[in-house]
Amino acid sequence: MRSLTLHLKLLIAILVVLGISVTAYQIFVLGIPVTEDATDDLWNIDAKVEFVANAKDPIKIQMFVPPLSRDYVSLNESFISNNYGVAVNRVDGNRKVTWSARRAKGNQTLYYRLVLTKRYSGEKSKVKGPTFRDSIAVEGPEKIAAEALLAPIRQHSADVETFIGEAIKRVNNLNDDNVKLLLGGDPSTANKARIVELVLSIAHVPVEKVHTIRLVADQPQMPELWLRSFNGTDWLYFNPETGEQGLPTDRLLWWTGDENLITVDGGKKANVTFSLNNSEMNAIRLAKLTDENSDANFLDYSLYGLPLQTQQTFMIMVMIPIGVLVILILRNLIGIQTLGTFTPVLIALAFRETQLGFGIVLFTIITALGLSLRSYLEHLKLQMLPRLSVVLTFVVVLIAAISLFSHKLGLERGLSVALFPMVILTMTIERLSITWEERGGGHAMKVAIGTLFAASLAHLIMSVPELVYFVFTFPAVLLILVGFMLAMGRYRGYRLTELMRFKAFLKKVDA
Repeated sequence: MRSLTLHLKLLIAILVVLGISVTAYQIFVLGIPVTEDATDDLWNIDAKVEFVANAKDPIKIQMFVPPLSRDYVSLNESFISNNYGVAVNRVDGNRKVTWSARRAKGNQTLYYRLVLTKRYSGEKSKVKGPTFRDSIAVEGPEKIAAEALLAPIRQHSADVETFIGEAIKRVNNLNDDNVKLLLGGDPSTANKARIVELVLSIAHVPVEKVHTIRLVADQPQMPELWLRSFNGTDWLYFNPETGEQGLPTDRLLWWTGDENLITVDGGKKANVTFSLNNSEMNAIRLAKLTDENSDANFLDYSLYGLPLQTQQTFMIMVMIPIGVLVILILRNLIGIQTLGTFTPVLIALAFRETQLGFGIVLFTIITALGLSLRSYLEHLKLQMLPRLSVVLTFVVVLIAAISLFSHKLGLERGLSVALFPMVILTMTIERLSITWEERGGGHAMKVAIGTLFAASLAHLIMSVPELVYFVFTFPAVLLILVGFMLAMGRYRGYRLTELMRFKAFLKKVDA
């Protein structure tokens, strides 16, 4: 007996831990929203390219576009132009679009449009980078100034992260004579980044320039320069003005390297302006779109991977254990008497079609008339099988009659009575009549009312939209329910109704 108890406890623990672990993985790693009304941001980015074309020269415009290999995934990407050929290529980890035309004249406008969202999959691609680089060739005073800056940087740093951060802070100290010499009177961010790269190269620390766009709606902007270095495990991002480490979450990496955003052959006065706006979309729908536009496919192995019609069926099926749990609590803890465990749940499912109030009325009418017929058949001394056959036929005729009269009276909801499981109604009538004979009419009415109450409560709980969504999206919670049901299987204590029943007896004992 002791070994059996230990086995049961281990089984319950395994089921509960497994259910919690899988659900937590879906929520915290895959990022699946907990509520159905949760929304996520959908970003629309427009890059407007304007230039003046030379009338006699072929036109070739090249512009960097996001690689989308970090935290974002593209849902739609379009290149809008008139009479231009379009090609997209990958170059040194970047993506570059090329617009080309044989002839063009005057002012030209091209558009690049991108719709993106956060990448849902927990498995984000990691691109490794170099951990060593050769020194940049520099001579004369510039070499002496760079080495003079490098000495205190070494002294005040402990690893790659602090080394780069200290270098950026030193280069941004415009009162330092060495910095003044290296900057040459140009304190721009781009020139500071060049000096940081020079100083770090002497220490053989690789660093590269990254150009980002800030995801802020309705604000004109230009790409913002950041620096990054690979420490052997992760990319470390740094603000070249402050030395702040860590790329903010609202930054989209557009391209890396020293090249300009756009190059134009056969034209002049090129200019690129960015405009952004964001909207919200249902999180699950957005997750499906993300799944379709990436290689993650993390929803393929969930119930959302099923055909839509099958999903609707499973939305009902996964709620049946919830209804069974309700009946289990009502029977084993509270002590309400019902016609078995599954009959109230099946009646609760029937209420989905008729709605609760109308369903209770129909159930009561059909059951009452069926019991009356069953009582009449008792006087005919029929055997059980013929008796059940007559009751079943009567139920069918009664359902058809109710449906017909409801239609004639304009009560279309009455047509849904045909969806009531006829066999369930027939067996309910038969079991109630047997209970009536064996234990009296009062007990039969108590069981009938208990069954109807349990079915109604189960229907209300099984119909809660938030609960339906949660169980359907995270079906592993059913393992937790199984663990609770197993634990309930060993409950031998008093039920709530029994405590009330024996309350007077306890008072007499105390007296």
